[in-house]
Amino acid sequence: MTDLSGKTAIITGAASGIGYAGVEVFIAAGANVVAGDLQDEKGKALEARFGSDRVRYVHCDVTKTADLKTLFETAEEAFGGVDILWNNAGHGGTPSGVEDLDEDGFDTTIALLLKSCFVGTKLAVPYMKKRGGGSVINTSSISAVCAGYAPITYSVAKKGVAHFSKLAAAELSKYKIRVNAILPGFIATSIFGASLGLSREQADQMAAMVEQQGGRMQPAGRTGVGADIAEMAAFLASDKSGFITGGEFLVDGGMTVGPRHSWDETDGGPLLDALGISVEQAEQMRLAMEAEKN
Repeated sequence: MTDLSGKTAIITGAASGIGYAGVEVFIAAGANVVAGDLQDEKGKALEARFGSDRVRYVHCDVTKTADLKTLFETAEEAFGGVDILWNNAGHGGTPSGVEDLDEDGFDTTIALLLKSCFVGTKLAVPYMKKRGGGSVINTSSISAVCAGYAPITYSVAKKGVAHFSKLAAAELSKYKIRVNAILPGFIATSIFGASLGLSREQADQMAAMVEQQGGRMQPAGRTGVGADIAEMAAFLASDKSGFITGGEFLVDGGMTVGPRHSWDETDGGPLLDALGISVEQAEQMRLAMEAEKN
């Protein structure tokens, strides 16, 4: 098991989804956690579940620098410092495409998904310098490397998160602060329902449906869950990953290994698509040609 004993972590977006799983995994590994989120009821329940001696919930809008500062101040006051920052909070982004996207929608998404990572990392530096180093983890996405998985604003922001992580890793290496990005794939969380405008309860229900039905989309044969990402984050937060910085880590069940036909033999691939022929029809043609030869 990953060992985070004696370390203090800040996790944003911690009251649900990947962040909630992160709190569970980090606590099990021995860390203390300051959990930031806007969902106060869930956040307070999270603190009550583990006890305020291990988890402190802080209401935090990551687009507000003052709220982010409160996370660090709380960590210092409650647990004596900060060793780990996981910039994880986010949503699905403004859904419009290039032609219909307005500037406010673009700015809002960039502020939440990208600027918050910059501000959080900036604020972490003096705290981690006092500890002799630390680990910053940023949640990016497979949409940073492939089109078609998310709206353009979300994808652009997540690409920025991945590249920012690499640049920050280079700059902060002199302080022994490591910075890495995780690129999750299709993870069963409420982000899908929330992006459709569903209520929190409905979005949570949709997440359960995604977990049950999404396995067909990837070679791993199942949908990812929050713990899949949280375990990677815990490793990157731990001393076991001390030789790793500036990395971009795909945790996607193989979604980005290649087109579907590369791993699903029932998929015909681009040639059959171009010819308008199904896999079954191609097999019938092959059998007919074999019969003619004989």
